[in-house]
Parts: sequence; C-alpha cells; structure tokens
Amino acid sequence: MASTSERKLEDLSVDEFLVSGFDSGTEDDYEEEEAAPVLQNGGKKSKSSRGAQVKGEKKGEATMHKDQLSRLKNRDPEFYKFLEENDRSLLNFDDTDSSEDEEESKYHTLPSQLEEASSDEGEDEENAKVKKSKKASAEVIKVTEKMVEEWRVAIKEEPTPKLFRDITQAFKAAVATTKGEGGDPGRYKVADSSVFNALVLFCIRDVFVALQQMLNLKPEKDQKKLVLPSSSPRWQKNQLDIKMYLSGLVQLLSCLTEATVISAVLRHANQMVPYYLCLPKQCRHLLKHLIKQWSTGEETVRVLAFLALNKICRHKQEAYLNLILKQMYIAYVKNCKFTSPTVLPMINFMQRTLTEMYSLDTQVSYQHGFIYIRQLAIHLRNAVTMKKKETYQSVYNWQFVHCLFLWCRVLGTLHPSEVLEPLIYPLCQVTVGCIKLVPTSRYYPLRMHCVQVLTLLSNSTKTFVPVLPFLLEVFQQVDFNKKPGRMSSKPINFAVILKLSNANLQEKAFRDGLIEQLYDLLLEYFHTQASTIGFPELVLPSVIQLKAFLKECKVANYCKQIRQLLEKVQENCAYITARRQRAAFGVAHVSAVEAWEKQTAEEGTPLTKYYGQWKKLREKEIQLEISGKERMEDLDFPEIKRKKLQERKAYDKKEFKDLFESDSDSGDESLGLKVKGKRQGGGGDEDLDDLSDLSDDEEGEYQMEGLSGDDGEEEEEKEKGMMKARAPAQLSKSDLKKLAYGDEDLVEDLELSDED
Repeated sequence: MASTSERKLEDLSVDEFLVSGFDSGTEDDYEEEEAAPVLQNGGKKSKSSRGAQVKGEKKGEATMHKDQLSRLKNRDPEFYKFLEENDRSLLNFDDTDSSEDEEESKYHTLPSQLEEASSDEGEDEENAKVKKSKKASAEVIKVTEKMVEEWRVAIKEEPTPKLFRDITQAFKAAVATTKGEGGDPGRYKVADSSVFNALVLFCIRDVFVALQQMLNLKPEKDQKKLVLPSSSPRWQKNQLDIKMYLSGLVQLLSCLTEATVISAVLRHANQMVPYYLCLPKQCRHLLKHLIKQWSTGEETVRVLAFLALNKICRHKQEAYLNLILKQMYIAYVKNCKFTSPTVLPMINFMQRTLTEMYSLDTQVSYQHGFIYIRQLAIHLRNAVTMKKKETYQSVYNWQFVHCLFLWCRVLGTLHPSEVLEPLIYPLCQVTVGCIKLVPTSRYYPLRMHCVQVLTLLSNSTKTFVPVLPFLLEVFQQVDFNKKPGRMSSKPINFAVILKLSNANLQEKAFRDGLIEQLYDLLLEYFHTQASTIGFPELVLPSVIQLKAFLKECKVANYCKQIRQLLEKVQENCAYITARRQRAAFGVAHVSAVEAWEKQTAEEGTPLTKYYGQWKKLREKEIQLEISGKERMEDLDFPEIKRKKLQERKAYDKKEFKDLFESDSDSGDESLGLKVKGKRQGGGGDEDLDDLSDLSDDEEGEYQMEGLSGDDGEEEEEKEKGMMKARAPAQLSKSDLKKLAYGDEDLVEDLELSDED
C-alpha cells in the first residue's frame, strides 16, 4: 500500500494533492507500525507494549486534531468560515498539554526502586588503572649507549621519519632530566650521565645533516640565500617532530652553565636557524636565550650568540629586527651598570655588535635612536631642573655614559646617512649638558669620558664640535704646584671610574693621571683637526693657554709632557701655514678646500705622524692597565709600612738606649728633634706624634720597605755617622779618674792693683 500511495502522490498535481489531504499515507504507515509488534511477538502484546501504544496515541491525538482543523480551511472554506462565525473556540485549540507530555517524555524518569551499586565495580576500575600504569611503565624504554650508537649508524645510512621520531623523543627525555621534571617521562628514559652526553653529542653532530637528507633539501648556489625547510613537500609530515626537537634544544640551552658545552649547542642552533625561522614560537624562545648569552656569556659564547642573532635578522628582518634591537639594547643597558678593567672589553664588544645590528636598517635605527637619545635628554633635563641627588645620579652613572658611547659609535659608523644625520646635534647637546651639570674636580673622570664621546663623534661624522674649552678649563681649576697631601701605591685608572673621592683629590696620583689624560685627549682632538685648513686659528687659544701653564707650573714632569705637546702643535701649525700660502683658491671655494684637506690628510702632517707612533705605545700601556697585576709588577712600587704610635715609641727607646743613660722625661726633652715643616720645641711625645702624622701631611717623609738603589744606603750611612758623632765615647777607669781630678792648675802672672 505504501508503494501505491507513493505512485499516486507522484501523479497528482499540486492542487489535487492539496484537495486529497495529507494523512492518507501517514495513516497507512501508522497502521503498519501498529501491526509490527504483533508480528514480532507472535500475535501477543504485552501489557507494557499496550501501555506505551496508548500513551503514544494520547500524545499524538491533540497534534493530529489541530492539523486536521488547519487542513479544513483548504478543503472546505465555507464550513471553516461557518466555524469562525459560530464556534471560534473550537478553532483556537490549545495543544500545550500534549507538548508538555512530549517534553516530559524526553527526560529520564526515575524508577520506583533504587538499586545499590556493588563494590565490585569500584575495584574493577582501580584494577584497570593499575593495569594501565603498569602497561605505561612497561612501555618506557631506558636509553643505552648501544641504542645511541645504533641510531647514529642508522641515521647516516637512511634517515626515516620513524627513526627521527625516536631520536627526538629520546632527546626530549634527556633534556627533561636537566630540570628534574617529575612528569610524564614519555616513551624513553635517560638515567645515566654518560648516555646523556652521548645522546646530546650525537644530536649536535648528526641531526642537522640527517634532516637535510630526509627533507631532501639542497643548498642554493648563492650561499646568501637561505633554503627554508617549509618549502619541502615532506615538511608537514615531520613538522611536529621537528618542533619537539627545536623546543628541547632551547630548553637545553637554558639549563647549561659550562661555556664549552654552551658553545657547542650554540653552533648547532646556528645550523638549525632555517628550521627556527619556519616556527615563530620556537624562534622567539630561541631569541630570548640568544640575547641572554650575548650579554652575559663568555667571550666565545657571546660571539656565537651574536652570529645566530644576525643570521635570523638578515633572513627575517621584517618579523624580528625591531624586536631584537629593542631587547638587545635593554640587555646592553642592564649589563653595563658596573665597569671594571675586565668588564670593559665585553662592553666594547656589545657596542660594536649592536652597531652592526643597527646598520641592517637605518629607518628602524633612527626610530630607536630618537627614542633612546630623547630618554637620555629627559633624564638630563630632570637633573638640571630639580637639582636633587637622585636626579644627578640618574645622569652620573655608567649606564648613561655607555649609552652615549653606543649612540656615538652608531652615528659615526653609519655615517654618511641622511636618515641618521639629524641625531648628531641632540647627542652632542646631551653630552655637553652632562659635562656642565656638576663641573667640579670630583667628576673629572666623567668629563674625560664625555670629551672622548665628542671627539669620536666629531672625527667620525666630520662635524666640528668645540671640545677644547672643556679640557683647557681644567688647567685653570687645578693647582698643579700644590704639594699633594698623601701618596698612593698605585695610579688612578680614569678609564674605569666616574667620580673621585676626597682622598683621591689629595693624592699625587690624581695630578699625574689628570695631566696624562689631558695630554692624551688634547693630542687626539688635535689629531682629528690636524689636516684642516684652519688648524692654526683653531689651536691659537690653546697655544696661548699652554704657554701660560708652562710659565706657572714648577713640576718638571708635568712641564715636560705639555711642552712636548706644544712643540708638536706649533710644528703642525707651521706646516699648514706653509701649505696654505701655496694655495691658489679662496676661502669661499668649498670644493677646493675639501680637496686640499683630503690631499693634506693623505700626505700626512707632523702631528699625525707623531700621533701614529704615540698610539702604538699607548695601546700597550692600556693593555697593561687592563691586566692590572702585570702593570703593578712592572712598576715595582715600594710598600708603605706605617707603625703605630706605641710601637714607634718602643722602637725609638730601644734604638737610643745607648745614647741616653736615663729614660726620664727631661732626657727626652733634651733630645730636641727637628722635623721638617714642623714647629720646634715641646715634649718628646709630641715630636713622635708629629713624626707619625707626617705621612698624611708631607710628601717623601715615609718609612718604606723594598727601596732599591744607592740612595737608601747612603741615607742609612749618613744616619749612622750622625749617631756616632752624637754618641759619647766610652771611657776607661784611668780616664774617669783624670776627669775627676781635673787637669793640673796653671799659674799665671796676675797684675795686682794698688788697692789690693
């Protein structure tokens, strides 16, 4: 019947179909559905099936009645209109009761009696968990050296994805041991240190070559171009394993402390850079650790980390350059907070490498330079306006000074650059403001650093910067003829200090180092301007002031250095003047002046030739200063030994025991020792106090050990001679008797007066 009804419905038109009604087929189907349980149960219906059927009929009657009323409108419109007019409540039939029944049938109904769960089910679940854990522990494979060797042989013969997956999982297990993780060990377990070393060494040596073969990557003819592994059709299949391996490599790099091992891992990471470039998340993690090693590691580690950073930036410049420059600058500032002779070469290395990174894109470098130079200017402005100790310290520190050196090196190295040229003037202004902030003698070392910045910037950018006034001012502020209040055993290294203490200002080493710094910086600046056509006019104020200093200064060593510098400057002036007289162009002819200066620089001037020789000697001295101990050994300074007052008293009494028979105060007072530069008179204790305090007031009145030469021996002989001259000779008994009786009386003729 169903098939005939379906064929009849297919033959009917739309109008005929609407007239005939909808429930012919459905009713037949409904009858068939009712007959089905009878056939299945052999003609008998159970009570439960009858109840379910009656319930289903109750649920469907309301819905079906409403459908019939809706179809009545199409079948018999006149009768439907009659119902609307006479019995409208019949048409507004509500089937909410049936819908509630239908909704209730969707939910689970509770049984009349609840059954208690047996304890056997919980035991079964526990047993299942135990079995799973045993199964998992049974699946964990302990890695041995034999397995590592087998992997090495197999991966060289034919690298396969399955073999690489095993190696990466074993490598992950090995790396997990470095942090002591107690989580899921994975498929493999590394428990022996020798196995760990063998596995890591195997991965570092052989994994990169195996990956290249497995992905069928061939190097480009142009070595500058990098072949990305993502271009291989096999990349997608092995991507998860490669990602796991690269993550483990970064984790291993973060756990290592030995410099040689870190260097080996960094070399391998440098090889794997193309793979990191295909995975941005792993690449960012690698960059973080590379920057850390670049700023804090050993010398070799720093170089390898920089090579990897530079490689990433060159091939993914748009994605990583801005981020890397920012993080490297922050790391540079953090790690130049303290400066010493051993740290200074590392800071210079960071400056040079960071300059090379900035050279990759001048547009990005300008943005960074503008922001950070402006930040320095803001610190300086706050210090000038607020005039507080905290604001002064925000400027007068090593971080500020090293940032000035960095941007000076960046602008000088990348010159000529139209993009970066506008930053030269603000950098000069910030440096000059730093000098003028607290222009006292205590901050002369910082002034010397700022002068070096200005000199380097002026020379590298071919920009005139008035540096000489900041150096010549020192000659007027410091009295070099004044005797120092104290001596020091070692010279002051101006390269690693920013501020001098009050005790340093009283030392002779301060004036010696200051004259040496002035000589070096004046010579360097004169050298940068030695071939300019206006050199004689430029140095004229300096020549006048140096001559005045030579007239006033009475210290031979200081005068010798300044006189030598003055002679070289005057010689260079005469040379430039003689060449200018032969020139056939005017001052306004700029191109001719530049050509003349270029030719003069190529031929060389007396000052440049002298500077070349001096520079070689100076570099050797700087190396000795960096080593420190070597310089101290070469100088062979004597050790100063100061004795306490009580020790000196006991020593003096013992030394002069034979000279005075009594140790009374009167005897001490009769001694009447004279001290150079001290008031004569007073008791012996006061004189000894004067001797003990002399080391702090006078120069050259020290008791030193380790004096070499004939001067010390001659002084000792003179002192012994004086002692012998002062000490009375020992007398025999006969001599004492003669002294007691005295000499024989001499009778002289006396003239008597008349009164006697």
